[in-house]
Amino acid sequence: MSAPSTKPPSEETTMAKSVDGETYGQFVRRQFSKHTLGVVSVWIVAVLAIVAITADFLANDKPIICSHQGRVQFPIFKQYGVSLGIAEWDREYVTVDWKELQYDWSLFPPVPYAPETTDKTLVSLKDRAPSAAHWLGTDDIGRDVMAGLIHGSRYALSIGFIAMGIALVIGIILGAMAGFFGGTIDVVISRIIEIVITIPRFFLIITIVAMVEQGSLWLIMVLIGLTGWTNIARFMRGEVLRVRNLDYVSAATALGYSTPRIILRHVVPNAIAPVLIYAAFGIVSTILLESALSFLGFGVPPTVVTWGSVLFKARSSTYSWWLAVFPGAMIFLTVSAFNLIGDALRDATDPRLRS
Repeated sequence: MSAPSTKPPSEETTMAKSVDGETYGQFVRRQFSKHTLGVVSVWIVAVLAIVAITADFLANDKPIICSHQGRVQFPIFKQYGVSLGIAEWDREYVTVDWKELQYDWSLFPPVPYAPETTDKTLVSLKDRAPSAAHWLGTDDIGRDVMAGLIHGSRYALSIGFIAMGIALVIGIILGAMAGFFGGTIDVVISRIIEIVITIPRFFLIITIVAMVEQGSLWLIMVLIGLTGWTNIARFMRGEVLRVRNLDYVSAATALGYSTPRIILRHVVPNAIAPVLIYAAFGIVSTILLESALSFLGFGVPPTVVTWGSVLFKARSSTYSWWLAVFPGAMIFLTVSAFNLIGDALRDATDPRLRS
């Protein structure tokens, strides 16, 4: 008779296999694929991500590639060279007005305007309305709305993911510590959570941004992340409380594994799934919060165009319906997509749906 194994059950043996031999990941993917709206929403978010990454190639007042006096140039790539501080590109780039050059040939982006480019030929409200020159119209100072929406997708997604990433790190660490150690640590962290929850998040961010002479995108991300971790910590604490008493955690403890290894290798991976589902909804609240801050004039600097800042322009020009409809539609589409992804993930990870 062979001796019983002293190796603690792994996550794969404790939770990853169903009765049909199907891994937990395969089960979640299969269940998620049944949620049609969730799958469509994933594609919508994927398209938004592609638009955000390639925004400079979709809307810019500089050609992607051109030939000037027999010399082939890549103005958009020079733009990245400037941002990286490459000296030889910097000197050449700042002295060139790409709009005034006479090209042998050129290839411009589909929307030949940058978000900060102003069209000074527009005078009346009718001129600023959607037209062949400006497909979605312009704001009151002649900035193209479509260019602003394309580049605004970059800010919306980056703020959503980075701010929620900060909140996830803080919430997972504190929630795991509170749930695993219990006792005094649990009491202290729980009281901190309760204190932070009582602070009005929106007005706290407005107050801090108002105190800073010049706000920035990173400041908004950090503030949203530092104030949005409480619910994640509560979710994580509850899941860790459930997981820490399971057999494989007790076996790992009996074998003398270190506490960090038990938490990171056995507890957190099995408790994090509901938290990640909440993160999808958290991205929604982050995007809405940034849009609300920009709409009120407390968001990113005025030179940065976001969906909320375009909506802000609609307040001073009530007859410019396109300033409210198009950015509002983008916010609605993005928020709905993330909400549907969260709903689909919640249903897909429900163990009661296992056959």
